[in-house]
Amino acid sequence: MQNQTLVQYFHWYYNEKDNLWTKIAKEAENLANLGITKLWIPPAFKGADGVHAQGYDTYDLYDLGEFDQKNSVATKYGTKEELLTAIKALQQNHIEVIADVVFNHKAGGDELENIPVRKVDPENRNQFISEIFEIAAWTKFTFPGRKGTYSDFTWDFQCFSGTDWAEDLKETGIYSIQNQYGDKWENVPSTEHGNFDYLMCNDIDFRNLAVKEELKKWAKWFYDTCKIDGFRLDAVKHISPGFVIEWIDFVKAECSENLFFVSENWTIENVGELQGYIETTEGRTQLFDSMLHHQFYLASIEGNTYNLSKIFDDTLVQVNPLLAVTFVDNHDSQPMQALQSYVDFWFRPLAYAMILLREQGIPCIFFPDLYGADYEDNETPVTLAALPELMLLLKARRYFAYGLQRDYLDHPNCIGWTREGDVAFENSGLAVLLSNGEAGTKKMEVGQHFAGKTFIDSLNYRAEEIVIGEDGFADFYCNAGSVSVWILK
Repeated sequence: MQNQTLVQYFHWYYNEKDNLWTKIAKEAENLANLGITKLWIPPAFKGADGVHAQGYDTYDLYDLGEFDQKNSVATKYGTKEELLTAIKALQQNHIEVIADVVFNHKAGGDELENIPVRKVDPENRNQFISEIFEIAAWTKFTFPGRKGTYSDFTWDFQCFSGTDWAEDLKETGIYSIQNQYGDKWENVPSTEHGNFDYLMCNDIDFRNLAVKEELKKWAKWFYDTCKIDGFRLDAVKHISPGFVIEWIDFVKAECSENLFFVSENWTIENVGELQGYIETTEGRTQLFDSMLHHQFYLASIEGNTYNLSKIFDDTLVQVNPLLAVTFVDNHDSQPMQALQSYVDFWFRPLAYAMILLREQGIPCIFFPDLYGADYEDNETPVTLAALPELMLLLKARRYFAYGLQRDYLDHPNCIGWTREGDVAFENSGLAVLLSNGEAGTKKMEVGQHFAGKTFIDSLNYRAEEIVIGEDGFADFYCNAGSVSVWILK
């Protein structure tokens, strides 16, 4: 079976000439030729900021760029028709479509409600700092532009556990909504700030059975409408895991058992949080390996003082490789975002080699590394260069990164591994060596079936031709602060 490779096909500031759905349709064949097997699209539904919304400010899940709402028909990424065309183009090229879902909160309410609240301490969300009082809040969602098409469900304050804006007071804060479910937050995976149920906007209350049923009904409608192949669940550390379990089980039963699920449970402190979530949800969803991303970031800024032999320690791909989705960066870690931790450019080829050419994990590449990105935030210009090595690394993953893996993670500045190949993939097998210090060399085994065969550096950094010994070993090389990927000549 061909190696699975996921691409996050957007970034926070996507601003190219073609809208995203049009670009996807145009690029589908090229992506398939690169070995992409799964493509993660951004939230496809209408956000509170209309055509300017990235989609994480969820307004109407049923508006995929079809209704005149929030001052536009199209979303930032295009119209519903363009979305469906893009999905069809991908699937015709055997690329699965993974749809981003934002269930934690809703924004852009249509009507004000006078609701009872208590203010809480932002640093300790379990601590009230006021008695009950009323505020006017944008907690009623009637979707007047859609007029009940697909669903006539109305969201009101009983559907939310918290909000952050009092319209009458013109005041921000974290307000615990005193609804029929009590004055406590839900139990969620994250205990940051005491309880991290509340993140932003109007926080959805999954204790409300009608809410859960509506979100399940939407999932079936969305699947039937778009025929996607999987879901990426946003911000699950802020959501009741009981709901996630119930929702996934429903979707698999009502839509397809073969759907792919991956969730974002961002942590850089403790891999136990990721493993704990997997145990709580009994392996129903893969997780992004934010711990490995953080190690890449540290390695890129610490240079040759970083111990490469420990780079996989305490990462999800080490402790649970079958449920790890590895990545170098994403829309949250890119420059000018809240979790900015962008891996420095010199280290990006090394990091991509570590996620693309090893056996463990499903790798996810990031849109700017394919195409580059130029954008501005708060009048600060940002340029992210495309990564020229990425095309060659993707080719190496597609054709050569198969078979038994032998690790040589035995030096603080120079590590490597080999793959001995698979008869199902002609000429497969490779050796990878990388260094964050001086030029490196290491004796590694690729297998006796390569005895007498010649290997060359597919990245063209090294000019040597290496002949494999009778014992299946050879000395492999890489430049200082670089990576070389050796394949059969």
